[in-house]
Amino acid sequence: METASLNLDLLIDGCRRGRRSSQMKLYEMYFSYAMAVCLPYARSREEAEEMVNDGFLKVFTKIDQYDEQQPFKPWLRKIMVHTAIDYHRKYHKMDSFNELQDHHAQHLPKIENDAIDKLEYDDVIAFLQQLTPGYRAVFNLYVLEGYSHQDIAKELGISIGTSKSNLAKARQKLQELIATKGELRKRT
Repeated sequence: METASLNLDLLIDGCRRGRRSSQMKLYEMYFSYAMAVCLPYARSREEAEEMVNDGFLKVFTKIDQYDEQQPFKPWLRKIMVHTAIDYHRKYHKMDSFNELQDHHAQHLPKIENDAIDKLEYDDVIAFLQQLTPGYRAVFNLYVLEGYSHQDIAKELGISIGTSKSNLAKARQKLQELIATKGELRKRT
């Protein structure tokens, strides 16, 4: 474990010095992790790759802000999530948020854990990618990142009511998608 930490420290030092080889190695080392963070926010793998590349550009320009006393992965995750939010703002804001009315969300039952446990990772990502960008962003920030509705509203420039509504609608849509997948499996 100390060797991995030492190697990471050396890579980060190289990135701070602007060494392309260090940047490339850090990128290769954490690409899969960054993709796992960005993929739920994206419509496609290609869009997630754009987010990852944009995120690493931010990592390399902000590497001096990284505190080596803290773990690297949470810092990287934060940058990737914020990059996904920025991407959403830039390319998808008009797709979804302008259509939504501010209203109170209905209380919907939670998705059964058994159903989720039976899903493959690729199925979950495919379901998330079928959500509208607004629903997907709110769902991911609330469920995956643990943001409050107040924080989501601030990050995405929407009201708290819209955040709650989008989460409820995202859950409802995901329940429908999971149920449909379950019906298809029963038929085969």
